[in-house]
Amino acid sequence: MRRPIFLSFCYKDDVFRVQQIIKMGVVEGQQLLSPNDFETVKRRGDAAIKNWIDDQLKNKQCLVVLIGSNTANRPYVQYEIKKAHEKNMPMFGIYIHDMKDINGNKSIKGENPFIKALGFDYGYKCIDPINYSLYPLSTYNIIESNISSWIEDAISRNRNSNGSIFF
Repeated sequence: MRRPIFLSFCYKDDVFRVQQIIKMGVVEGQQLLSPNDFETVKRRGDAAIKNWIDDQLKNKQCLVVLIGSNTANRPYVQYEIKKAHEKNMPMFGIYIHDMKDINGNKSIKGENPFIKALGFDYGYKCIDPINYSLYPLSTYNIIESNISSWIEDAISRNRNSNGSIFF
């Protein structure tokens, strides 16, 4: 079952990695802004960016933070996590530092964004695909094979913790 999710990430550093995940076709995320559209929203200021985020979070069943080297330090990623936490939205993170960027480079593993945004991880999982499999699979293959079940697990854990699921 493909669920509508919100993808939270550092646009500048990781948009190519995120595009790879979207092209897997296993998640139904928000539409990514083109670089021009992204710059247009940014030029409108902080309130416009937050309004765009708030609008995109509506009707999403899970927030997935795609964690690159700078993701946890990005103010709008922190805002997205805080808003989702306030709404009791299921969420988790996936480290994507081992995926290649548009130039074929990998990055260093970033910090836990939940601790950075909320001061505590509140039990939100951060999955590192490098440590996930006993078999020598690529991060791409591990994410492609498991992201749907990770989403379902986050939703199930959220439902079990409070008796309902946020839509």
